Amino acid sequence: MKETTEEVSGLQALLDASIGRSTQHLRNIITPERELNAEELIQVLTGMCTLNLATVTKSGEPRISAVDGHFLHARWVFTTAGSAAKARHLKARPAASLAYVDGERLGVFSHGQVEFLTGEHPDFDEIEAHLVAHYDSSPSSWAPDIVYARLQPTWMVGYAFDKAAVTDKVTDQAASQTK
Repeated sequence: MKETTEEVSGLQALLDASIGRSTQHLRNIITPERELNAEELIQVLTGMCTLNLATVTKSGEPRISAVDGHFLHARWVFTTAGSAAKARHLKARPAASLAYVDGERLGVFSHGQVEFLTGEHPDFDEIEAHLVAHYDSSPSSWAPDIVYARLQPTWMVGYAFDKAAVTDKVTDQAASQTK
């Protein structure tokens, strides 16, 4: 967990506001028993998560693709080739939606604005170190035009069909790793 107390509080405020302005249909699905709070999301969103990234073409057509996502400091971070259609879409129209879905077990849905992070960005070195530790290489070494992106969420909800099973599994894994 790399999140600060302020980041956890900010994420919780975003989650509360998001579910509060959601439709009744969504609130019928994400009941209080199934709603993940900030600490639970941070607990279960470790490592790499395959995200579904939705972008929009210049003619307004939706496009969806997958990216390797990492939940760092309460925001999704991902990389892709700068020549990829999704990168071009996001540079021109940074609004995006991200979804992480693990069957019926877990779902995290986010909307917001994507920002591109260069080596000069104050968060870049930490993000790069995390990705290198995960992949054993820098994403920048994978192609000549890799871009680093982060979603600044304006809406996010987290769902677990059986919240105890999701959070207990993570707690059990952490306990076995400390033995």
